[in-house]
This record gives sequence, structure tokens and C-alpha cells, in this order.
Amino acid sequence: MVKGIFLQKKRVNFTKKSVINRKNFFSPLLIIPLILVIISSILIKSVQREFLQTDYLNHLLTGFLGYFLAVLISYIPLERIRKYVIPFYLCSLLSLLLIYFFGISVYGAQRWLSLGIFSFQPSEVAKLSTVLILALSLERRTIASLKDVIIPFLIVVVPWLLIFFQPDLGTSLVVIVLTFVMLYWSQMPIEWILILVFCILTSIFFLLFPNLLFIWIPFMGYLAYRSSKNKIIFSILTITLHSFVVFLTPIFWEFGLKDYQKDRLILFLDPSRDPLGGGYHLLQSKIAIGSGGFIGTGLLQGKLTNLQFIPEQHTDFIFSALGEELGFVGCIFVIFLFFILVSQLINVSKNARTNFESLIVIGIVSIFLFQIVINLFMTIGLGPVTGIPLPFMSYGRTSLLINFISIGLALSTLLRSRTLRNQ
Repeated sequence: MVKGIFLQKKRVNFTKKSVINRKNFFSPLLIIPLILVIISSILIKSVQREFLQTDYLNHLLTGFLGYFLAVLISYIPLERIRKYVIPFYLCSLLSLLLIYFFGISVYGAQRWLSLGIFSFQPSEVAKLSTVLILALSLERRTIASLKDVIIPFLIVVVPWLLIFFQPDLGTSLVVIVLTFVMLYWSQMPIEWILILVFCILTSIFFLLFPNLLFIWIPFMGYLAYRSSKNKIIFSILTITLHSFVVFLTPIFWEFGLKDYQKDRLILFLDPSRDPLGGGYHLLQSKIAIGSGGFIGTGLLQGKLTNLQFIPEQHTDFIFSALGEELGFVGCIFVIFLFFILVSQLINVSKNARTNFESLIVIGIVSIFLFQIVINLFMTIGLGPVTGIPLPFMSYGRTSLLINFISIGLALSTLLRSRTLRNQ
């Protein structure tokens, strides 16, 4: 069991005498993201070839900038950034708050801030700042009782609320997932995480199968009874929580979600209900991927891609362009690259020198893995449209730079763990 392995580590000082081998900068942690950026740049060019747009070039240049930024960050021991974590977190909260007053609205969502010559998406920055502040909070904390969860919860709830009400349902889900993963890495019982995650099922059962709640909610109480020392109290709290979720579900559905978010959830179950409206993305995405066959139509040769059958395909639905133009082989190749990248990051987290480093890397892993799975499921029709980008491939300069910064933090952890073992 990997969980909690970092808790036995101690803080290690990294001296200036340690030498970092330059050949490590050709690590899979850097090369794989760069390959994904190059592939996606070609696909973005294919999507926009009939239009006078240079998003493919912007994506490629941002990717190379991110690569060199990751290399630069890898020289910095993560212990040295500890004193900047709280100011960085507060600045990210401020940027999220400013969106409500000065944000740029696109497709009904107010998510971007303009700084004159460029604009950026504060929610992407907030994901990384949340990982860093949680790592700082949890590095000396083992989640063994409910009171141990209070501070991490307070840390996360503020950025989550600011992101959710932009509205940005996709990024808010990412924040929830990274929080659960980092809590689990801090030895929080898996039953506690299931009790919280299953609140989603409680809402679904209320909407679709309300009679199941008479069995489901007592089962949650039983799960709580088995996982805590204060069995009776924790069971009562769990039953109360899920009952409260039942009460809040119709209110949340009516006032918490925008109309387009409701449509996405409904049309996920039956896209054909509105084939020219809300279900259009899902239907056309599946058609594009299916039309690629085994080896695809060839780069820049996709008919649906060239003719813009899928709106905004260069962002959240870039995988459908990959499926059409490079087929099953291209999809498997990209998925294999993601698998190697995630596996490498997990190993880095397991072998990190300190709790702080281990938590940061596992938080980064959770962000990448969740976004990869949800985006792929979305494009092939196994999940609702959530607006979650595919790391390193979906167009978005803020997201791409933050992804490479995250890789730089992981690479810093990797290089110093290797140096320590070689001493």
C-alpha cells in the first residue's frame, strides 16, 4: 500500500554542493509533454486551416516557453518556495475575486482576467496554489480524526466556491478530486472519502430512484460506523449529511446550475434528444473518432475536423480531431504517453525526500489523471460535457503554462531525490 509512505520521511536540506546532471532534462517528464504539444499543434492547425487564425502557433510557442520554464524551475529546491506558498495562495484568491468585477465573459462564463496585452484564467492558477497550500498544511498532519480535516477543508472551500460560481463546474470538480487524493495520501481512511464522494450518488438517486434512498442512506451510516472510533456519533453525522444532501439537491439543481449545465447533464444520458443543440458536441465527436478507423485519415486530412463540424474543437474536443486524423493507432499512442507520464509522476511522489514534496507531486498527478480520464470519456460519449481540457493538448495558454510549471516542480523533486540517493 502506497498510502502514507511519505509520512515516514523527514525534511532534508539540499545543499548547493549537489550537482544536477543536465542529461536529466531529457527526462520523460519533459519530453512527453513536449511531444503532446507538438501533436496537438498540428491538430489545431488542421481544425483552423480554413480560417486566418494562429492558435496552433501560439500553442506551440507557449509549449516551448513552458518547457524552458519547467527546466528553470527544476533547479529550485521546493523547500525554498515554502515561504511563498501562502502569498501565492492569497494572490490566486484575489484574482478569482477580481473576476466577478473585471472578468471577461465568454459563452456565459466569466473566467478570464485581462492584463492589457494578454489575458489569463485565474482558476488554472488556483488549482496549483491549492495543491501547494494543501501540501504545506498536510505535511505534518495525519488525518486520523474529524478535527484534522477542518483546516484543509477551510483552505479548499474558498477557492472552490469562487470557481464554482463563475461558473466553472469542471475546474471545481478538479479541486475536489485533488483535495480527496491529497487527504488520502495523508492517511485519511478511504471510507471517509467514499462517504463524501457518494454524496453525488445520493443526489442522483434522489433525482432518478428516490426509493433507493431508504436503503442507501442507512448503508452510508453503516460504512461510517465501521470506519471511526466514535462509531455512533460518526454514523449519525453521516446519515445527517446525506439527508441534508437530499434536501439541497432540488435547490442546487434549480438555483446552483446554469441552464446549459443542466442541459449537458441531461443530454449526456440521451444526446439524440437535441441533436442540433446541446447534444451536437457529443454526437459529432463520436462520429469524428469513429470515422478515423484504425490508422485515421491522415494529419490535416480530417473531413469533419477541416469543416468545423465540432465547435471549439481545438480546446476541449481536441481528442476527437486526433481520433479522426490518426485513428485508433494515434489515440492509443497518446494514451500510452499519458500513462507513462502519470506513472513517472507517481514514482516521483513515492520516492520524494520530504512530505511536502510528495504531497505536491501527488496533487499534480491527481489533476492530470482526472482531467485526462474525464476529457477522454467526454469526447467518446461516456461522460457529460464538463469543459475540462486535455492536459498539454487542449488549446489554452494559461492551462499549458501551469501544466509545465507543475512538471517543473515534479522534476525538481525527482532530481533531488536522485542526488540524495547517489550521495
